[in-house]
Amino acid sequence: MLTKPKHNIEFQIDISKNRKVIHYPTLKTVLMVEKVLQKAVKPLNKSDIKRKLTVKIMHQTLNIILTYLEERGMIIKAKDGYIWTYNPSKKLMKAIKEGTEV
Repeated sequence: MLTKPKHNIEFQIDISKNRKVIHYPTLKTVLMVEKVLQKAVKPLNKSDIKRKLTVKIMHQTLNIILTYLEERGMIIKAKDGYIWTYNPSKKLMKAIKEGTEV
């Protein structure tokens, strides 16, 4: 388990005990991956994501980004690939708070 604190946020990633993180993603790269996932109409696997990006990205860097987005609840990993689930809608939050659980 690797922990890299930054601005009071702990960034944790599971890696093999003998492997080290070679490169951490930049904010620009994270935002590019988010944009690709948001615009997708169907689940995307890792190779699809890499193909749709405008720049080349290391596989390990993509894994770090996907783990980060999954931990934050912005995407989910389905059997067909990754799906964007984050919705910052105020109406949705209000409906969730006021709704009754069945």
